[in-house]
Amino acid sequence: MTKNGILCETDTGTVYLDPKKTDLDGINFVSHAHSDHLPSKNGGTILSSIETNEISGLRGFTMKNHVDSLDGFSLIDSGHVLGSKGLLFDDIFYTGDICTRDRGFLKAAKVPQCKTLITECTFGLPEFTFPQMDEIQNQVNQLIADLYAKGIPVILMGYQLGKAQTLTQMFGHWDPLYLHDSIKEMNILHQKFGISLKDCLGHSEAQKNGLLEKKPWVMITPVLSAKNKFLQEMKSKYGAVTIGFSGWAQSKKFSFGRRADYSVTMSDHCDYNELVDMVVKSGAEQVYTIHGFVEEFATHLNTLGISAQPLVRNSLDNWS
Repeated sequence: MTKNGILCETDTGTVYLDPKKTDLDGINFVSHAHSDHLPSKNGGTILSSIETNEISGLRGFTMKNHVDSLDGFSLIDSGHVLGSKGLLFDDIFYTGDICTRDRGFLKAAKVPQCKTLITECTFGLPEFTFPQMDEIQNQVNQLIADLYAKGIPVILMGYQLGKAQTLTQMFGHWDPLYLHDSIKEMNILHQKFGISLKDCLGHSEAQKNGLLEKKPWVMITPVLSAKNKFLQEMKSKYGAVTIGFSGWAQSKKFSFGRRADYSVTMSDHCDYNELVDMVVKSGAEQVYTIHGFVEEFATHLNTLGISAQPLVRNSLDNWS
């Protein structure tokens, strides 16, 4: 682990995994287009999916020298968001962010066999176990129905890339359904790639035409803080109630997962048991844990007889 992210030096050459700045002297792999995985500067060859390349451009970073395939490298669907991939090379598999649970058009990741596994463990504590998608859908449909019966509009909050599209599919039967303008833009890009999402008005157009005055309605927005001016207006002017979706929603330790009036547990990552199952299925002889509860998850894997250690900066400069 370096200050620029994960550096691998193998027989294939130098590979940077989700680097902060892409490097001229190696292959730079970008797993997906969430902002915390996108580089800030170009340099050298960037390997990612076609979808990640396009979403990256929409989010303000144009990938130069982009390729979507290279000899010796296999991009494996990671099930996280549209275009998200893990990378298999030299018997090493890097998961990026991963989810082994079907969620609408996002299908569960298929984990390849490997000798070395580098895995995220965002939810690498036993307390994180997530409900089934149909359970979430039933819970939220009932909540929306109860609020609709009182004439109360509902705002569903989820990340602009990932949860927002899942929510559009799960709750597209509600009418009228509006989208925050930023989510409408992202949904249009998904439709370009053949993802079936309901056509909805953006919030600016709906508000301009006085449609938000005709309550109730459902709107899908990004995750917004209580101090956000747009959200404050939706609540004060229209009496909207918010439902937030987060993998952190059930945790008593991490309050940032409960920013909404109602909080629902839903994530684009593996939960704890899914992470353990994924590691076991990989057959990896050596596991490196990153992003999350790295110490705790590695310790648990070692109790299962799986050699694991956190990959932290300065613990090693490179490995092969």
